[in-house]
Amino acid sequence: MKKGLWGGVVAALLLALSGCAIGQVDDSRIIAAREAVRAGDRNTLERLAGQRDGHVLEPYVRYWLLFNKLARPEPPPATELSEFLVEQAGSMLADRLRGDWVRRLAKDGDWRGVVQLYPDILAPDQELRCLGWTGRMMTGDRSALAEVALQWLDLVESHSACEPVLLATVTAGQVGPEDVWWRIRRQVEGRNPANAKLTLAWLPAGTAPNPAAFDQAIRSPAQYLDRLPPNFAVNRAGRELALAALVRLAREDVRAAEGRLVRIQDRLDAEERGYAWANLALRAALGQLPEAPAWYRAAGSTPLSAEQRAWRVRSALRAGNWAAVEEAIAQLPVNEQTDPEWLYWRGRALAARGREAEADALYARIAGEPHFYGILAAEERGQLFAPPVRSGNITPEQLRQAEEDPSLRRALALFRIDMRTEGTREWNWALRNQEDGFILAAARLALKNDIYDRAINTAERADPRSNFDLRFLTPYRQLIEPQVLNQGLDISWVYGLMRQESRFVVPARSSSGAQGLMQVMPATGKWVAGKIGMTGYSPTMLSEPNTNVRLGTSYMRLILEDLDNHPVLASAGYNAGPSRAKRWRDGQPMEGAIYTETIPFDETRDYVKKVMANTVIYAAMLEGRPQSLKTRLGVIAPRPTAQ
Repeated sequence: MKKGLWGGVVAALLLALSGCAIGQVDDSRIIAAREAVRAGDRNTLERLAGQRDGHVLEPYVRYWLLFNKLARPEPPPATELSEFLVEQAGSMLADRLRGDWVRRLAKDGDWRGVVQLYPDILAPDQELRCLGWTGRMMTGDRSALAEVALQWLDLVESHSACEPVLLATVTAGQVGPEDVWWRIRRQVEGRNPANAKLTLAWLPAGTAPNPAAFDQAIRSPAQYLDRLPPNFAVNRAGRELALAALVRLAREDVRAAEGRLVRIQDRLDAEERGYAWANLALRAALGQLPEAPAWYRAAGSTPLSAEQRAWRVRSALRAGNWAAVEEAIAQLPVNEQTDPEWLYWRGRALAARGREAEADALYARIAGEPHFYGILAAEERGQLFAPPVRSGNITPEQLRQAEEDPSLRRALALFRIDMRTEGTREWNWALRNQEDGFILAAARLALKNDIYDRAINTAERADPRSNFDLRFLTPYRQLIEPQVLNQGLDISWVYGLMRQESRFVVPARSSSGAQGLMQVMPATGKWVAGKIGMTGYSPTMLSEPNTNVRLGTSYMRLILEDLDNHPVLASAGYNAGPSRAKRWRDGQPMEGAIYTETIPFDETRDYVKKVMANTVIYAAMLEGRPQSLKTRLGVIAPRPTAQ
């Protein structure tokens, strides 16, 4: 359990023992009920649910009890469940309970019950959608299979609950063997290629590869390819196993995969060769190898995944081939061509070839939007990012509606007792289908209660082009500014990075263990503490805001000095490690924008874009004058020859 939650438990229980002060909220029963759920303490949960004190989180205690009952082996208490759904109609908890009930009915094989309940779920996840389809299929509604067929490739990495209806779609002939092969291919390309073994069984009898041979191809691809029998290409199964081995080997050593593809490609048909080269091209592009553009050309017209299409553009961009950049963007699906990144880079490609008017028309479509590409597009038109105006006024009535909204009231109570996940769910639920006035009032309510992440995200939801005073907050300035001055850093950059790291949530903790306002990893904290002479360091110190900011800003300074004093490199290094930021440089000087666009880690690429855009916006607000993102992106020096 998190330290903050234990502190809440102790404080609440002491308050209960001493008697509550007038007007003070007693959260002890709610916290105790939540702990009973976590501990599986059925008796305590039953006792606490039997008490009623009018607490705003009263529905949670009842929900936890019903959730517990659904997990028991005895039949679900249908009457109690139905009563809760009626009493809490339209609430997030009612929607969650309905989903929990559907899962239990599916587990029990009660598909009619699933069909009855599922349509009223307002926010189903993939598992529930698949259970809904399965329920319809099992009760005779065959139109569910047609719907699944339309989403066939979108369900490649699907929940296990989807497997029955996916198989039924194949059996009913809604998708053919070619669709099954493409599902297998995409699964082999992914992080968990073993998932493809299940799909192999969906192929027509006598056409599927041997499962043992498949295991060998994906686990030891180089050895498998080196031991291919002379007749491996006589049937599709043999060729697909060779392709699977090439795809897996390319993830380990793309040039080794190239050598083996050249050796066997004459025994593959044109489509299969194109598929293999497309996979090698993607790995080469991600590895920033110069062969990537040529390998994309070798792929010909083979269908590309969204990732392969994007990296065809990026490989041309990194090569400085503007004609190839324009051609690759022109070959994207129409809906992808309108993404801001591709509008901007197509404009740059057109401008590089002297087609300024066409380029300007593309820039105009996104110029002024307060994101990485919108700011850059505006600069191409001669417009620096100006200090934004404050957000619009909120009426007292709008603020009153937000303060009285049941979901927001529950969310505030959940945040108060450090149940942040539940609080965020309630908060987001309250914003569904609301008008901008209510949403902006909710953002003000979050700020009033020092819940900075909700203030930022909510204001952005109201209007991503305005509300900058809510979206770009500067909390903890009395703590942060002295550290920034001591390290000689740009406060706009520090705030831009911190906003992206934690949204100013002090107890923020990532799945990898990074903690606090600046999301410092324990090992990084220890290393930085040694560098700056901090004694007595322990990982628990990362939960202290002052220490967290001191270590985080010291780390920013250290990596900035190690990375050419360039904020783009340092931002990439802060997220992915300095050694990677260095490795991603080119042999020639490169625009900071191109370096950023061709970072091979999706998370880091998005991170650097947002940190740098944040920095420009903060600078405009803090300095009160227009700012240039292009200047901050600058030029990335080439990597040393020795590297």
